[in-house]
Amino acid sequence: MLSGTHVMEGSGKMLVTAVGVNSQTGIIFTLLGAGEDGDDEKDEKGENDKKKKKRQKKEKDRKKEEQRKKDKKDKKSKKDDKEKKGKKDGANVEMQPLNEDEDGDKKKNLPKKEKSVLQGKLTKLAVQIGKAGLLMSTLTVLILITRFLIDTFWIQGVPWTAECVPIYVQFLVKFFIIGVTVLVVAVPEGLPLAVTISLAYSVKKMMKDNNLVRHLDACETMGNATAICSDKTGTLTMNRMTVVQAYIAGCYHKEVPDPGKIPAKILDLLVLGIGVNCAYTTKIMPPEKEGGLPRQVGNKTECALLGFTRNLRKDYQSVRNEIPEEKLYKVYTFNSARKSMSTVLKNQDGSYRMFSKGASEILLRKCCKILIATGEPKDLRPRDRDHLVKNVIEPMASDGLRTICLAYRDFPVAEGEPDWDNEAHVLSRLTCIAVVGIEDPVRPEVPEAIRMCQRAGITVRMVTGDNISTARAIAIKCGILHPLDDFVCMEGKEFNRQIRNELGEIEQERIDKIWPKLRVLARSSPTDKHTLVKGIIDSTVLEQRQVVAVTGDGTNDGPALKKADVGFAMGIAGTDVAKEASDIILTDDNFTSIVKAVMWGRNVYDSISKFLQFQLTVNVVAVIVAFTGACITQDSPLKAVQMLWVNLIMDTFASLALATEPPTEALLLRNPYGRKKPLISRTMMKNILGHAVYQLTLIFVLLFLGETLFDIDSGRNAPLHAPPSEHYTIVFNTFVLMQIFNEFNARKIHGERNVFEGVYRNPIFCSIILGTFVIQIVIVQFGGKPFSCVSLSIEQWLWCVFLGLGSLLWGQLVSSVPTKWLKFLKTAGHGTQQEEIPEEELEEMKDLDEIDHAEMELRRGQVLWCRGLNRIQTQIRVVNAFRDSVSPYEGLETPESRSSIHNFMSHPEFRIGDSEPRIPLIDENESEDEPPTKRNSVIAPPPLTTPPNLVPLPTSLNQNNNALERVVPLHKDNPRSSLIAQNSSTLPRCPGSPLHSLETSL
Repeated sequence: MLSGTHVMEGSGKMLVTAVGVNSQTGIIFTLLGAGEDGDDEKDEKGENDKKKKKRQKKEKDRKKEEQRKKDKKDKKSKKDDKEKKGKKDGANVEMQPLNEDEDGDKKKNLPKKEKSVLQGKLTKLAVQIGKAGLLMSTLTVLILITRFLIDTFWIQGVPWTAECVPIYVQFLVKFFIIGVTVLVVAVPEGLPLAVTISLAYSVKKMMKDNNLVRHLDACETMGNATAICSDKTGTLTMNRMTVVQAYIAGCYHKEVPDPGKIPAKILDLLVLGIGVNCAYTTKIMPPEKEGGLPRQVGNKTECALLGFTRNLRKDYQSVRNEIPEEKLYKVYTFNSARKSMSTVLKNQDGSYRMFSKGASEILLRKCCKILIATGEPKDLRPRDRDHLVKNVIEPMASDGLRTICLAYRDFPVAEGEPDWDNEAHVLSRLTCIAVVGIEDPVRPEVPEAIRMCQRAGITVRMVTGDNISTARAIAIKCGILHPLDDFVCMEGKEFNRQIRNELGEIEQERIDKIWPKLRVLARSSPTDKHTLVKGIIDSTVLEQRQVVAVTGDGTNDGPALKKADVGFAMGIAGTDVAKEASDIILTDDNFTSIVKAVMWGRNVYDSISKFLQFQLTVNVVAVIVAFTGACITQDSPLKAVQMLWVNLIMDTFASLALATEPPTEALLLRNPYGRKKPLISRTMMKNILGHAVYQLTLIFVLLFLGETLFDIDSGRNAPLHAPPSEHYTIVFNTFVLMQIFNEFNARKIHGERNVFEGVYRNPIFCSIILGTFVIQIVIVQFGGKPFSCVSLSIEQWLWCVFLGLGSLLWGQLVSSVPTKWLKFLKTAGHGTQQEEIPEEELEEMKDLDEIDHAEMELRRGQVLWCRGLNRIQTQIRVVNAFRDSVSPYEGLETPESRSSIHNFMSHPEFRIGDSEPRIPLIDENESEDEPPTKRNSVIAPPPLTTPPNLVPLPTSLNQNNNALERVVPLHKDNPRSSLIAQNSSTLPRCPGSPLHSLETSL
């Protein structure tokens, strides 16, 4: 009995076998991680409990220490003990796969859950673009300054005068502003904004689709889901048990029979038997909402029988009013051994009548008679019983129905009162009234939802506690299994037998043989569910790592929900523990809501890609225009304030417009992208470069031939404070209008032709496009000097709009070019995979449960700086140590030549290529007391007596380069030869160590 259990009936004594962390609920909380973290929050746990836990922890640490010191023999005996213990204690074996994570050494090797892959990819891409932008802006400033200096002082031969310094400073400021503008335009600060907007918008909209998102990352992860492990009851089915078939009065009805077809005597007996022989706490209540289904309270199977009486247009409540619970003479409650429930009534004349209901195959064996069409009992011979089993019970079971037999027995007065304690005698010689088939109907929308999942490349698995026949039948109805498939249905017991080795331990290789074909896991415990989820996530059978979503409603499902990439808890049937462990709560407990979550998750990914496609086009064009214009005309065609307006359009407004695109069914027509999929596909790269070519061509034509085409004054080579020109205004206006129309092209990233499809379903997009266009008109016509604009004529405006519209036509041309022709195009925006992370960084993260790619990407630069500084400090220390001792040596360099680290590094005999790539990485986490068997470590020679003029190398080097584990003495007489001799005799050749570098340079 678990905490929170309701006692429905009866009385008894209770033996408490475990409390606190040792109880089932305690074990579950420990598995959820609440065992360590939440101790402070649990007020109800007394002080003694805490002391006990501390004592247990100390004991555990001591045992671990002992185990580490033991040899292989002891380890083997430990495994044997574990096997014996496993046999002795079933519960421990069941929990074993979860507890094995606690072992410190194993924990290090376990794959960590990766956090927000999309954020990691974006951060990496943003850093790369930022670096390119910084390079371009620096280059722009340098070229501008160089050209200005050459042009002014060399070509024009202007002498330097103090009076002109303010003007030169103004030019420098102007160049600096242009450089900063290029940088601002190049750095995609809208990327994180786009992700946040997209996720926040999706979460808000998902609420309407019955998905309450608790963690933002879950929304994005769901888009990459490759497997869903779903419960059956309540998720795939309606959790409303209903009688759908019946065998009454010798007739097999495939649907609920009409009451007129059943003899009145049998009907009354049936209603009386169901009314009194169901727990009085089980009721059918009126629906909460008008037009809804009646509410079922209590045992669902009994609710089905009570509902059956209502379908026969009889009222069970009138029977209960007539025979209240106190009048029941004797009740044999249902238990797993009996597989039946019986209620005894005492009649007026002193006789007794007992009604029974239970599993049909068991109860039928105890029947000796059956009621026929006349309403009279007829003998039930073994042959008739077999006929009934073959033609009624088996067909019902194959349809996934739970079969229940309803029977009764009369005890006449003449026989006297029977011995009620002799159950075997009492529960015999029954008369069968009816056999009914009860089903939990599949939700009508589920088969279509599962078909959509399968089409989208997502495998749906059913994990249920029901028996395998029912589970298989429901799986076929849902479409999880198809008649000709070679997929596997398995029971929990068999699953456990196949995945464990002789010692009772779970092996990943064994799970890998089962899970790819497993579709139904029946009679499974919550631990089996956790094992399956963990096995699929940790599996390396497929090239792509599986992303698993799991549904759960019970407290026991907590560990599986926590382990899964996305955990769905049931909002109606779910317990608080399940909800706490989950990422998304299904407010309607419906499987179709999971499919909607997949759609929204994929939509987030596509929205980001759309935004990237648009932004990178603007980035490339704006940076190249500013850079080239600055180099050729000594001035950027797009001024600083204009660039900031362009930046606002392409960053903030575009992220809002493109990140709020609603999802479509088309998202479910492709397979999941996978965790390694680059953000920018080759098709997107084709679009970006294709549109950039169009825009750059137009801008440069306008820049260098615009004055002739429009018959206006040239804006090139204008003096420092010249007023704005029509020429540059047309360039700016055309550029912005091209971006506005290109935003439509950016809505499609897979090469679709119709870029306007569904545009009216996104009012935010339409209003932003319209708003941008209106503001652009205001800026050009009334912006004046702040925006470096002059008002344009209608004709000039029409030309600008025409050139802008050209990008839509050009887009059609770009889509017509097959991507496979353009082999030279590369993808971009790959995330950092776990296997790409250097060992020392993984070592630093060993205490973390999750890898946050985004944070890691930002930290990497910082780590490299620190590592670089550490290495330089190490080299300086080594050099100083040697330099101090070098002065007495004749024929070697003077200390002055080593005074600078730069001199040291650039010395011809010290080749950086020899050692740099192999310098051991600095590892802060390695403890100093480890045995000296590490890479690049030095084997200590026999102890040497150190004369006073020997130089001890600093031992602190051990921490930084784990290369020197001892003091290296240098003999005064012949320092070089003794060092080399000592090196060659006692040291391994270790080109990565500072010692080798120093030997080379000396």
